[in-house]
Amino acid sequence: MSTPVPGPVRPSATVRPDDARRALVAGSVGNFIEWYEFGIYGYFATVIAAQFFTPAGGSEVEGLVKAYASFALAFFFRPVGAAVFGRFGDRVGRRPALVLVVCLMTGATATIGLLPTYASIGAAAPWLLTLLRILQGLSAGGEFGGAVSVMTECAPPGRRGRYGAWQSFTVALGLLAGAAVAVVLASVLTTSQLHAWGWRVPFLLTLPLGLLALRLRLRLPAEEPPARVLVGPPAPGRPRPRSGETARAVVLGVGRVMGWSAAGYTFLVVLPSYLQSTLGTTFQRALLGTVLANLGFAASILPAGRLSDRIGRRAVMVAGALLVAVLALPLLHLVQDPDGPAYVKGAALFAAGACVGLMAGPGPAMLAEMFPTRVRCTGLGLAYALSNAVFSGSAGLIITEVVARTGNVDVPGYYAATTCAVSAVALLTLRGDDHERALR
Repeated sequence: MSTPVPGPVRPSATVRPDDARRALVAGSVGNFIEWYEFGIYGYFATVIAAQFFTPAGGSEVEGLVKAYASFALAFFFRPVGAAVFGRFGDRVGRRPALVLVVCLMTGATATIGLLPTYASIGAAAPWLLTLLRILQGLSAGGEFGGAVSVMTECAPPGRRGRYGAWQSFTVALGLLAGAAVAVVLASVLTTSQLHAWGWRVPFLLTLPLGLLALRLRLRLPAEEPPARVLVGPPAPGRPRPRSGETARAVVLGVGRVMGWSAAGYTFLVVLPSYLQSTLGTTFQRALLGTVLANLGFAASILPAGRLSDRIGRRAVMVAGALLVAVLALPLLHLVQDPDGPAYVKGAALFAAGACVGLMAGPGPAMLAEMFPTRVRCTGLGLAYALSNAVFSGSAGLIITEVVARTGNVDVPGYYAATTCAVSAVALLTLRGDDHERALR
């Protein structure tokens, strides 16, 4: 097989500036909703555990573990969604795939806000919740591949990193929006009101958001630029990608983003429950800490994406992975210190989020550059979904269970540091000039 010749960065086809901006917005908005919902579930994990997984007289820790098991199960259906919707997006087009996934995500999330609890219908409640989580996992698996494909394929020359970074930036915005809603509800409602009905509000809010996302995605061009090279047989001299090559690229992609997945969920989503159940922090203070971590994450994503367009994905992402590997435990110890000043703890959480952002900013463009157009939706979606299934979805379950069994409160730091160390090794296999090559 011949080695690709480096060339100037260019989109897959000529893209008008208006279409590029429309693709950026339409690709971002669905991702915002997805991560808003996943953040809400993580932030309200203790409340959801009490409502759905803790029968009268049951253990709170056991209920929290079951809530995280349901959380993890949804992530293991992400690869299925990535394969199904990715294949659909690669064969039929990006727009119809993105429309389907946002409808599925919005419907499943809003329905969670209407579910009866364990006290109302008994053991059927957690099963119904888990079924809706599975539907969310399927839609989320299809969301990433389609959105990142559209955003990077429509990016102007030399801006794939910047455009792809918006996918990660909307992760931060979604998590921050979820945290903001949680903070407001925790501030204006009593604990009994929050448990009785307040937890339903953030899930129901996804309905108007989903309708907005649907409208934006329906305005995408009916024949987006990639569609011109997707239909029909491969052009002469362009053999169809071999399944073995795609599979190897998916495995390598998992290794490259596992640190981003694990550290991101540890510091940005699991943190509130960890601070409450392990360190005895109040719900409001735990959420405030999460907001600070997500602010650091958001602050570094877009600059990291732009920087990767200048110096390459490898340099920026390796730096982020190594920083987390080295600093995860020291930063966690600052947060754990009962006598530590509040501003020091806040700075530690902000720094942890910023380090993760260095990986998340260039990450989408890096994955898009690993796969040719005919399998890009499927390939990058599977790599991201598998990494999230194993290292994100299981983070809360692993951390909560291991801390409960061992009493070691440093488990989150070890988890983030180890996965990022492995990820740094995989990222070193990137070519330094990938950002300068045309998409295949």
